[in-house]
Amino acid sequence: MFDAAVFGSLFLTLFVIMDPPGITPIFLALTSGRPAKTQRRMAWQAVAVAFGVITVFGILGQQILGYLHVSVPALMIAGGLLLLLIALDLLTGKTDEPKQTKDVNVALVPLGMPLLAGPGAIVSVILAVQHADGAAQQVSVWAAIAAMHVVLWLTMRYSLLIIRVIKDGGVVLVTRLAGMMLSAIAVQQIINGVTQVIQGS
Repeated sequence: MFDAAVFGSLFLTLFVIMDPPGITPIFLALTSGRPAKTQRRMAWQAVAVAFGVITVFGILGQQILGYLHVSVPALMIAGGLLLLLIALDLLTGKTDEPKQTKDVNVALVPLGMPLLAGPGAIVSVILAVQHADGAAQQVSVWAAIAAMHVVLWLTMRYSLLIIRVIKDGGVVLVTRLAGMMLSAIAVQQIINGVTQVIQGS
């Protein structure tokens, strides 16, 4: 009832796409200044949102995209534009949001989606579910998805220890670094989407 090859293949694919080590500075930048308890809750919320989005698209992905007449390249471009806006805020230091909503917003957007549950991860899961034959491969696919989200939660949860070491000055540096990384990710995602649109036309 378990296919190790399918599990390993999808887990590695999601690890490369979702990039737990790479998400660490972005998570630290977006959660800096919050109480430790709030930061831990945000790590859990972000992973829960990502897992929920991935699960929905894994089960109903093709139907959702088909019903809305949305192509995968369009999804990639939209996600890239959203990430680019967030990256610009990080680079310019404009990360403040209304106090009553900022914790929820950061956990849901951009952490939960599109950083964790981005177009790349969504498409990979849709294809993996479609190509899984039989119960053993289906179990392996969903086990890989669950395992990846556990890794993401552990990475963000324990990356909070870094804040205690680097202090306020380090957080500012990490914020700028996260903005640069995020802008590069966003631009690459937009380029990939546009390229696919051109190739498909």
